[in-house]
Amino acid sequence: MKRPGPLLTLLAGLVLGLFLLTLDATTGTKTASSPYEEKSPSPAPTRSTVSPSPSPTPSRTPAPAPNADYAGRTDDDAAAIAVSVRDGRAIAYFCDGRTQESWLKGDVQDDGTLRLTGKNGAKLDGTLHDNKRIDGTVDVGGGHHAFTADRAKKPSGLWRATATVRSAKIDGGWIVLKDGTQVGILTRDGKPSPAPRIDPETGTVTVDGQQLTARPATP
Repeated sequence: MKRPGPLLTLLAGLVLGLFLLTLDATTGTKTASSPYEEKSPSPAPTRSTVSPSPSPTPSRTPAPAPNADYAGRTDDDAAAIAVSVRDGRAIAYFCDGRTQESWLKGDVQDDGTLRLTGKNGAKLDGTLHDNKRIDGTVDVGGGHHAFTADRAKKPSGLWRATATVRSAKIDGGWIVLKDGTQVGILTRDGKPSPAPRIDPETGTVTVDGQQLTARPATP
């Protein structure tokens, strides 16, 4: 058997090369898209920021005046004055210790102001300051007096006694100041005179030989 010559071998190689070139041209080369292809991030949605409306500040309701007693003198030192406050009501007593007196009453407003009235046009206009003192003016019997009354501690304050002694109607009022001074008037059937001293610890007082008991005066 004869071996194929070099020419035959060369021709076979050329045919194989042409076949491979033709196959490559026919199929082409495709580039697959990567399943992890990076995508441009979508812009984050814009959130509108709305500032919440400020909550309305709750209005403060003034606290009512506490129950307390106040006692002092007029600025001209002509008389003493005492005020008793209970549950938004007030009673006041103006007394010169001789013949002139007046009982007044009214409300205490939320702002601490007082507008008290009494008989024969008597009136008191005052202001309560930090529950420590009351100052203002009082008009009694044609006189106009400025006054200051500090908060009182027992036994100082306002006292009153009413009774019938020997067929006479007795009405007594006393203002006990913080230094122990007492200013008061006792009326017998409407006739005023200086009041006898009371015992501020017990409220006892002797009137025309009869022992009475004065009590703290409140509205």
